[in-house]
Amino acid sequence: MIKKRMICVIVLFVISLSGAQASDYTPFVKKAATIKTLKQLQAGGLVLYMRHGPTDTSRPDRVPRVDLNDCSTQRPLTEAGRAEAAAVGQALRQADIPIGTVLASPMCRARESAIAAFAEDPEINHDLMYTSNLTSQEKVPKIKTLRRLLSTPVAAGTNLVLVAHAPNLMDVMGYFVKPEATVVVFRPLGKQGFEYLGSIEPQQWQGLLDKLGE
Repeated sequence: MIKKRMICVIVLFVISLSGAQASDYTPFVKKAATIKTLKQLQAGGLVLYMRHGPTDTSRPDRVPRVDLNDCSTQRPLTEAGRAEAAAVGQALRQADIPIGTVLASPMCRARESAIAAFAEDPEINHDLMYTSNLTSQEKVPKIKTLRRLLSTPVAAGTNLVLVAHAPNLMDVMGYFVKPEATVVVFRPLGKQGFEYLGSIEPQQWQGLLDKLGE
């Protein structure tokens, strides 16, 4: 009888513990950027995480034989994707958002998106490498670097841009960025981490620009 009671107590404890852990988990909630977000970007001091432009999904990365020096081994950016990345860059300029350093993943689709958007070769950061094809151990330094980049204060009057991939941000904060060419805005908080301010999907730029001009 005593043994049965002990088993019941243990079961109830496990159930309550798992319930507490579940309630402690807060799922990511996406929010659209607003005019206030654009004005914050105009002042600078923020980080923009841009997912590369639309790609040809019928031509996946040739894992495990992806060659960073050979774009033919990687899922390619389409011409429409290049045009969309360029349109995002143009929208940022129209909104008078100052752009400082541009860092990009070494994957061709990210590098080409950065060039299309900002008309210059970005600084390649290998820790922004597409993480979906990596092992859990290989992901560790990539996740650490991305958290650091999102958290490190940026000087007023300029903004840091990271051009990378959806899985990377998923690994850091549970947010799989979509659609492609979406820009995600963060406020770096130093040792306190970072604050997610909002997302701007490609088709949302014109509406924001129109309101900004009112």
